[in-house]
This record gives sequence, C-alpha cells and structure tokens, in this order.
Amino acid sequence: MQKKIQNKLSTADKAFHGWKNVPFAERQKLLKKLAKILKANTEKFGKIITTEMNKPISQSIAEIEKCALMTDYYASAKNVLKPEKVETEFRISEVHYVPKGVVFGVMPWNFPFWQVLRFAVPAILAGNTVVLKHASICFGSGNAIEKIFMEAGFPKGIFQNLEVGHAEVKELLEHEIIKAVSLTGSEKAGGEVAATAGKNIKKSLLELGGSDAFIVLDDADLAQAAESGAKARLANCGQACNAGKRFIIQKNVEREFMPLFIQEYRKYIPGDALDPNTKIAGMARPDLADGLEKQYRKALNNGAEIILPLERISETAFMPGLIQVKAGNPILQEELFGPLGMVMIAKNDAEALEFANYIPFGLANAVWTKDRKRQQFFIDNLDSGTVSINKETSSDPRLPFGGVKSSGYGVELSLLALKEFVTAKTVVGN
Repeated sequence: MQKKIQNKLSTADKAFHGWKNVPFAERQKLLKKLAKILKANTEKFGKIITTEMNKPISQSIAEIEKCALMTDYYASAKNVLKPEKVETEFRISEVHYVPKGVVFGVMPWNFPFWQVLRFAVPAILAGNTVVLKHASICFGSGNAIEKIFMEAGFPKGIFQNLEVGHAEVKELLEHEIIKAVSLTGSEKAGGEVAATAGKNIKKSLLELGGSDAFIVLDDADLAQAAESGAKARLANCGQACNAGKRFIIQKNVEREFMPLFIQEYRKYIPGDALDPNTKIAGMARPDLADGLEKQYRKALNNGAEIILPLERISETAFMPGLIQVKAGNPILQEELFGPLGMVMIAKNDAEALEFANYIPFGLANAVWTKDRKRQQFFIDNLDSGTVSINKETSSDPRLPFGGVKSSGYGVELSLLALKEFVTAKTVVGN
C-alpha cells in the first residue's frame, strides 16, 4: 500500500478517536456550515460534475442543491443515537449507539456529489470518519468534497478522498483500520466488496443496480404519466439506478398512452452539457455508450421491436430509444444504464405485477392509478425498496432509500441511516 494512503488511513483513525466524543449537536453545527458552502457554490460545483461526467449543467446544479437540502436535514435532525432506557428489573438497562470507526465509501460517477454526501453525512454525524474511493473520472469531485469539509471547520481526517483505482479496493477493505464499507455501484462490484467485507467480518451496505418498473394503468392521468415517464427514463441521460426503465402499460390504454409518451420522449434532444437549456447530453464515457449499443442489439436479436430507434450521434450521445419487449427476453435480466427504455404491455393488474417483479432487481417502482385499492395492491406486492404512487421515483432525505434482491441491502437517507454504521451496545446491571 502506498505510504500516502497508509498515512491517510492513520489520520482517519486518529481523527475518529476525537470525533466520536464530540457532542451530536456540535457535529450538526458543522454540517450547517457545510450546507451553506454547498448553497453558495452550486454553479461552481455543478461545473465540476458536468466537466467530469457530462451531466447537463442544470441537472448538476440541481444535484448540488439537493446535497445542501440533505445536509440541512441532518443538521437539524433529531438525535436518535441518544442512549435508550429499557424497562427491566435491573437498575441500569440501556442501549447505547457506538460509532464503528473509519468507514470506507466506494462511490460511482453518475451522481458524483450526491452519492458521496448522502452516505458520508449521516455516517459522520453518527461519529464515524470517512475515506472515499471515487470513480476514476470523478477525482475532482472527491477532492472538492474533501475541501468543503475542511472549509466548514471539520477536524482534519474526518473526510478524506483517496485517489485510488479498483485494484486497491480489496487491500483497503482488508486493512485493520477500515471497520465498514458502503458501496454504490454495479451488482458485480457489490458482490466482490460484500465477499471481502464478509470474509473480514466487516459491516457492508450495498446500493446496487435497478431495472425499475413504471406501471401505467387504465385510470391514470395519461398525459401526466407520459411526461413523468420520459423524465424518469432520460434524466441524467438515463444513468440512474432508480430510473424508470421498464414501462408496463395496461393494454386497453396502449393506443392512447403511447403517442403521448413518444411525444414527450422526443423532447429530449442531445445538446451541449454546459447549456442551461439542455435536457440530455451524452453518456459519461464512450465505453458505456458501446455497452448500451450491445444491449440494444441483444434485445432486438431476442425479439424486441423498435418503437424509437437508439441512434448514436457521437462518441457518447444518442437520440434516445424505445423498444417493446416481451416476457422472456434475456435483456430483462440486465440493467440498461443509458437512454434506452423498454415497453411491456400487460392485460391487467395481476400481469403488470408479474412483469414488474420477474427480474433480479428490486430498487424502486412507480405505479400510476387513481384507485386506492389498486394502489394498495401494488404497495403490498411489489418487490422493491420504494413504491412511488402517481410520480416518478426520486430519493428524499427524509425517507429511507435502499433495495431488495440484487439491488442490495441497507438503508441510506432518513433517520434510519444514522444507525447503519453504529453498534448497539447493551449496558445492564445493578
């Protein structure tokens, strides 16, 4: 291991032993300052995101604004980590929540600030320190976040960016100073990290891929669903784990809904990522665009029909595509990370549910229906960490976010996230 990286781990460990004793309210004051820095520099940090991974600048700025909102939420959050008294026959009977130590974050390129901060802020508020391995194209974002923590007045070593590659992840995770890991990324990367963490008896949290269903039933507001559906698929050039990817349409509204959906979809025309009016730019890297093209051909070779062709117009940019897919197409077992949507036609609610659940993933699904009983049917039966009703899926600092099945385990966001990287210590006696 490089001496520089070893030194950063030692700094994080040393910082933890002081930080864990800082009162919760004092930590929150520093978060308040961090949120102010984010709010005051939305354009500056947004440009870093756009330059690194090609997100339209308006969406990059919105990402920074959301980070500030989330940080403010935790800066004012109830302290759910106070010792809890439990009624027993003993004089002392309590549960204490003890931070684990140095937590290792392995984070992706698609939301370079949001993914990092939504993991790091609650972990740090809970008394841990954080070291980050960011995606290789996002070292600028990682270094900027480290500087923000320093500028906000956090002690040295509370948050540090490590400029390392995938090859170093296993060695870092095996290091005795690292006590836990949070990974947002692919199913493959998650499996490897979880295996290493498990072998070394370390806590892991995984937020992995998704192939979310966007279900439109025959009593939905079709115009609103069409607009929301296009945004759900094509925001961030379709590069989101919780994007709407499979549009399951009830058969008796297919003829009415699809022209509305296509009309909305066609409004997303690739443009200059730094133009505030651009709604969609290119993908983050040419190799990712190559991979999406291969998946497109695979879907077509297995019977998918073209609704709107996926047309590549540059190294990274596409005219967004839509294909109609039937159950059994092997592409349904994969995540499409890019501007390509899949349409499925379901006879009724039961078949729509079957289509939605019959995949390896279970992150977030959306259902469009005005009927409360139908809503409840899907709430009760969809296999996913989130169910959105009459809206596209989006994360909210106040609500837990996580998945089931191959979409991972553990909770980010909400007050529940404060307990992800702590140990519940029982104190009992007379």
